[in-house]
Amino acid sequence: MSSDNKTLEGLRIDRKAPAPSRSSAPLIGLALALVALLAGAYFWFNRAPAVSVRTMVVQETSTGGKRTLLNASGYVTARRQATVSSKVTGKVVEVMVEEGRAVKEGQVLARLDSSNVEKSLKLAEAQLESAQKSLEETRASLVQAEREWRRMEDLATNKIANQSDLDKAEADAKMYRARLERQIADVVVADRQVDTWKQQVDDNIIRAPFSGMVTTKNAQPGEMISPISAGSGFTRTGICTLVDMTSLEIEVDVNESYINRVEAGQQVQATLDSYPDWQIPCKVIAIIPTADRQKATVKVRVGFEKLDPRILPDMGVKVAFQGDGGSSDSGGGARMIRVPKQALLEREGRDIVWVVHEGKVERRAVTVGSKSADDVSIAAGLNGGERIVIEGGDNLSDGARVVEKKS
Repeated sequence: MSSDNKTLEGLRIDRKAPAPSRSSAPLIGLALALVALLAGAYFWFNRAPAVSVRTMVVQETSTGGKRTLLNASGYVTARRQATVSSKVTGKVVEVMVEEGRAVKEGQVLARLDSSNVEKSLKLAEAQLESAQKSLEETRASLVQAEREWRRMEDLATNKIANQSDLDKAEADAKMYRARLERQIADVVVADRQVDTWKQQVDDNIIRAPFSGMVTTKNAQPGEMISPISAGSGFTRTGICTLVDMTSLEIEVDVNESYINRVEAGQQVQATLDSYPDWQIPCKVIAIIPTADRQKATVKVRVGFEKLDPRILPDMGVKVAFQGDGGSSDSGGGARMIRVPKQALLEREGRDIVWVVHEGKVERRAVTVGSKSADDVSIAAGLNGGERIVIEGGDNLSDGARVVEKKS
């Protein structure tokens, strides 16, 4: 046999050789299943736990058919405020108020030096006392004179006393009676004089004309104060400025071309420049019936429906005069979606909310409209009916599992 034939024989399969054992195949499958089970258990026990969150269902709200007819700006003003001064010129000895302090009507704000006036009061009281004692002396003299007059009349009747003595006794009695009447009037005058000096002493005590808040303190102890300008920069004309915080309102200058859009009692939405997210419900109190020739504007008074300590005098404010929005296709006015402010988050420079679906969260980009102190309006991104996360969404990621809290 040639070498080529031997090579071909070596490549031939021997059909009579025994087949390998198949008993190892089930063991291999079992091992693979056990590895898969262990891997699944590892991933199950080491997966991220579900995050507890609070959710809400997004609802559409109606604007009630209202729309803005006119926008304007103005300032918060106090209808009742005063620079509290004294009735007399004097030196301040005590100031008992500070800025930001609330005072009651009649409360003492300051005192002026009243030493000279008090001495004059004591003099007037002494004069009154002297006049009263002189009055008592004259009364006693009058009683004696009237008795003498009656005695002379009896003696003259019995021809014992002459007519001259009777006339003298009568004159003395009438003189003391007239003196008594004059001294009674002098006592009244002295009493009025005492009242006058008491009033002047009281004028040196400056009291609050009404209840309010002190906004400025204009004088210090040792300074001169006068009810009118004394022609010098060293004389103050007031102790402090007092504002009645319950009389705050808004003054707005409306262009006379648009004043026909404003009417008394009209609803107004006000926004303070200091709190741009806070919408304050107001209404028109009155339209001042005169125009400013220089500015071509009409002044409008707007009142707050509810006052708040954050509203302060002279704050800048923007107002939107509201009117009926007219009919719509749905008959209910414009529709909008508003969500709580805490539901809105920022990721990668975009405003987002977390939408919950089948126990997992999905990041949803939204477009924000207007904002208020408590909620925001969503212009795009939500359709209503979605369940969104309003609490506990700060550390969530897209696809994370969540558990909803019971409200």
